[in-house]
Amino acid sequence: MATLRKQYAVARPVYSEDSFADDHEKIYRVRKTTWDHVKQYLICDSKRAKNAVLSLLPIIGWMRIYRVKEWLPGDVVSGISTGLVAIMQGLAFSLLAELPPSYGLYTAFFPMLIYFFLGTSRHISVGAFPVLSLMLGAVVIRLVPDEGSPANITAFEGLNKTEQRVLVAYSVTFLVGIFQLAMGVLQVGFIVVYLSDTLVSGFTTAAAIHIVVSQLKFVLGLTVPGINGPLAIIYTLEKIFVQITSTNICDLVMSIVIMVVVFIVKELNDRYKTKLPVPIPIEAIMTVIACGVSYGFTFETRYNVTVIGTMVKGYESPTAPDIEVFQMSAAEAFPIAIVGFAVAFSVAKVYAIKHNYTIDGSQELIAFGISNIFGASFRSFAASTALSRTAVQESSGGKTQIAGLISALMTMIVTVALGFLLEPLPTSVLGALVIVNLKGMLMQFREIPYLWRRDKTELVVWVGTCLGAILLGLDYGLAVGLGVELITVVFRTQFPRCSVLANIPGTDLYRDRKDYHHIFEPNGVKIFRIPSPIFFANIEFFREKLVEAVGFNPLRVLRKRNKALRKIKKLLQEKDDDITGKGTRGLYRQKTDESSMNEEELDRPTNLRIDWNSELPDNISVPRVNLHSLILDFSAVSFLDISAQKGLKTTIKEFIRVDVEVYIVSCDVYIRENLHSCMFFDDEILTSMFFPTLHDAMLHVLEKHKTDRTRGWVLAGSRL
Repeated sequence: MATLRKQYAVARPVYSEDSFADDHEKIYRVRKTTWDHVKQYLICDSKRAKNAVLSLLPIIGWMRIYRVKEWLPGDVVSGISTGLVAIMQGLAFSLLAELPPSYGLYTAFFPMLIYFFLGTSRHISVGAFPVLSLMLGAVVIRLVPDEGSPANITAFEGLNKTEQRVLVAYSVTFLVGIFQLAMGVLQVGFIVVYLSDTLVSGFTTAAAIHIVVSQLKFVLGLTVPGINGPLAIIYTLEKIFVQITSTNICDLVMSIVIMVVVFIVKELNDRYKTKLPVPIPIEAIMTVIACGVSYGFTFETRYNVTVIGTMVKGYESPTAPDIEVFQMSAAEAFPIAIVGFAVAFSVAKVYAIKHNYTIDGSQELIAFGISNIFGASFRSFAASTALSRTAVQESSGGKTQIAGLISALMTMIVTVALGFLLEPLPTSVLGALVIVNLKGMLMQFREIPYLWRRDKTELVVWVGTCLGAILLGLDYGLAVGLGVELITVVFRTQFPRCSVLANIPGTDLYRDRKDYHHIFEPNGVKIFRIPSPIFFANIEFFREKLVEAVGFNPLRVLRKRNKALRKIKKLLQEKDDDITGKGTRGLYRQKTDESSMNEEELDRPTNLRIDWNSELPDNISVPRVNLHSLILDFSAVSFLDISAQKGLKTTIKEFIRVDVEVYIVSCDVYIRENLHSCMFFDDEILTSMFFPTLHDAMLHVLEKHKTDRTRGWVLAGSRL
């Protein structure tokens, strides 16, 4: 059954840009100078000061609307549930950073205290994130390797290996915070847009594989030194398989049981999340059981199982980072800062949209920067957010960061009073918890067939980023991913899908003529569309595609015509009877008395007007041009640089000189203003060739050449 559609009819003149400007006066706005923007930025009044305070301290905004009776119970329950997960993940992810487990509890506490006041997201759970922990662990291993001497750093004197690694970790974290804070102050939160979802997906999938490999030594109970650099994952797997016969069966069995149980319960949590008041804290439950079993059966002495051991009780006094570590780790700290912010911002944006509030990218950078600086002063390592932990905080009823504050207080209680209870916990249990929490990241492999069907270019970005990060390491892998992404963007803009358009009969709509059966395409008219900016890198591609679309090269046609004119003039001078007999003398008009042209004049416009589609003498051959109007659709062209303007000007003149009228339609007003300022127009290229819409230009062409359908289109009726 056909759907009834509304119709509309518009009666108006056919406009060119010039005639439209004559009929409709434009308001010319005075644009602000750079100095005006600087003065406006420096002006301070009460309203601006209030907005600045509210922007810097988002807690004021949501605290003023906090509904104690409605939101507080949910925040408390959510905080307790999230705290249990944060404690377990903090202990587990510290292994990725090559640090003692107790420092993971610091990361779940100190950064959250600052984010509570400065963060704009009400739902993300700030703390350890496995990818950041792994990237940080790579720096730690490089400066303080398992085998061999540490880097030559003055502050290492008098410290044991664990203390050296802690020094490196919190110094790098401090530098990460500085980078994030600097980007936030400079208002460059937009930098995250350069990390596409596809790139982040491929990168985090590679990170998940690195994490799994790094945790195998704990799950199998093997002693494998940390390896850093390109192909580190290959060398690590080699060392694991060399020792595979030395696997600790107790560690392996315990890890398998933990992973199976946690996986099943997590699946049940997802399936029945609408019926469960809060998700079952299975990680905490299994940790308590593992601690009890390990303590009761003395796994450490009986089965040679490695346990957490002595937990640091309480908090140490603040300390300053080491400048030498800054100098040696700046190249790794910047990617950590970018990845940490990108992941946190992406997650925060999802929940902000879901719960209808806004987040500020630059303020998030400031919040995470200060959080990491503050946390590093108390020896925590790089913080961001974990997807699973944030999901628990939101799904269990959390409305604001009060839930995050409560979860931080729970980690404080464990650190100050209950840490000794975790000392019998086998490290293989923590390794198993890390691996089982990677399910979401590993499931991103399912995007490969999806991208293959939808967008193979995006698939190249995903695979390139993933393989680069797996083989070269996460820092180099991120650079490879950005490079591949940039290449695809350049490829798409440098080689866009150009098309020839035709009219849909009875409408003012124009579509690719290859896509429709019933179209209207007037003889002698071509409509060419390029769906990208035109700049120095694709101007030649634009010219090639345009020549391909019209079916002839105007410069070659012009040269052949000029050569033919030389022959005709020579024949006329010799009074060739054959030419005279065909009436050549009366069929063209000579404007000047120039002598025959030299080679340099072949590219110049002719001074004779001849119907080149008429019959020519036998010894003169000139390609026929069955085109009188060329319309360039610039509706998708967002800018033209100087090189493109020069190339476009040359191309238009080549067509004009072979008697093809050129029109440009739907050109952005700022591009036209730029063309004026760059002296684009002259005696041949006029402003009258610009039209506001494609249909205006087509109607103008049809009106101008309406008699050509019966008698041709140049000097018809003439025969050479």
